[in-house]
Amino acid sequence: VQLQASGGGLVQAGGSLRLSCTASGDGFSINSIGWYRQAPGKQREFVVSISGGGATKYAESVKGRFTISRDNSKNTVNLQMKNLGPEDTAVYLCNAALYFSDRDITIIKWGQGTLVTVSS
Repeated sequence: VQLQASGGGLVQAGGSLRLSCTASGDGFSINSIGWYRQAPGKQREFVVSISGGGATKYAESVKGRFTISRDNSKNTVNLQMKNLGPEDTAVYLCNAALYFSDRDITIIKWGQGTLVTVSS
């Protein structure tokens, strides 16, 4: 099972970017999926998540600016980010809780990061 993230890049302050993360493989369902981020010299922090039922959680710092959506048929989650500021500059990492019914276990999976750079 792999998580493939895409969509990072360089954007000016006030601009927008869209990140995507797709889970590929067999034999699992996604309990929850979302994003963390890690800025240079800082600890990793939670950004947003969405559950299988569509419930969302947002970090206070991104509420009203970031919107997460999920396409269950494609095992994909999209993160629309708007009104970006330099403080949003970080490596964004996709994170998912994957349930394997054949073993009745849940595994936390991390994808590779995608860099978001916001210039002032």
